[in-house]
Amino acid sequence: MLYDRLRNLFIARIAGVAASAAPRSQDSTFALGDWQGKIARLVNSDGFNQFIIVVIILTGIQVGMETYEGLVERYAAFFHVTERIILAIFVVEMVLKILARGKQPWRYFADPWNVFDFIIVMASLLPFHVSYVAVLRMLRVLRVFRLFSALPKLQMIVGALLRSIPSMGYVTILLGLLFYIYAVLGVFNYGGNDPLHFGTLQTAFISLFQSVTMDGWSELMYTNMLGCDQYGYDGLTQLCTKPVASPVGAPLYFISFMITGAMIILNFFIGVILTTMDEVNEEAQMEVRWLKRQKEGQKELHEDMEEIAERLRELQDQMRLLTLGLKKQRGIAD
Repeated sequence: MLYDRLRNLFIARIAGVAASAAPRSQDSTFALGDWQGKIARLVNSDGFNQFIIVVIILTGIQVGMETYEGLVERYAAFFHVTERIILAIFVVEMVLKILARGKQPWRYFADPWNVFDFIIVMASLLPFHVSYVAVLRMLRVLRVFRLFSALPKLQMIVGALLRSIPSMGYVTILLGLLFYIYAVLGVFNYGGNDPLHFGTLQTAFISLFQSVTMDGWSELMYTNMLGCDQYGYDGLTQLCTKPVASPVGAPLYFISFMITGAMIILNFFIGVILTTMDEVNEEAQMEVRWLKRQKEGQKELHEDMEEIAERLRELQDQMRLLTLGLKKQRGIAD
């Protein structure tokens, strides 16, 4: 009899452990309790995120409307109330995301985008004096940047740009050397004819930067190709003291700079950024696949544990029937 009781107790304990080991909910990733699980599901839901995106867009519209002073003076009360409502929504969002971490609220700050949101919201709550109205306006403009934290695709693009900065170092050095060489050549060859653009090394750098942006580079070329007395110095004849035409050197100088600077080296920057974006996109896809596999694995584990618990319960019932049968047989024998 004692053996039967111990055996039944052991089987019941195994069934209880198997039933308790089965995952109870797949959505309560951050939660340790029911209310925390509800908050976690709320802040991670598509509806909540879409609502926050709409509020951020409305914040940007409001900031743009505040650039019209007459409109602000006429509807000052409206702007004040909407400002308070928007700020309250952001505060509630931040508090809910912190509560969703349960007993580990510091995990909210593990995400750099959450830190960015926290700084903007807390700075908006500081009691600035009226004389610092420019600071308040700047903080309102910075709220628009919260779209980066609300839209994962924008996060990926910003992350790719930041990760591509180290790779662009040597390309930047190459571009700087190119600018320096062409700036020195420009001062030596065209400083006398075009002192407004190549009179000094500093102005030569600015002129080359203007050229690499495709803004007015042909005017600079024609000024030095034809001479300042023939082109480019209308109304500034007092600066054109040493006109020298360079019909061959000027086209070679500017066209070669445009090809190497604007078309080749700048494309290096674009290539580095695109390569980094491909890497970030691939990492994001791998993370999605990993989460999907993890979720499928949890689901399979949940199903397996439920099946084991069900079989243990069936085994326990069979053992009870066998025990009752043995007791009856012993009673008849006695």
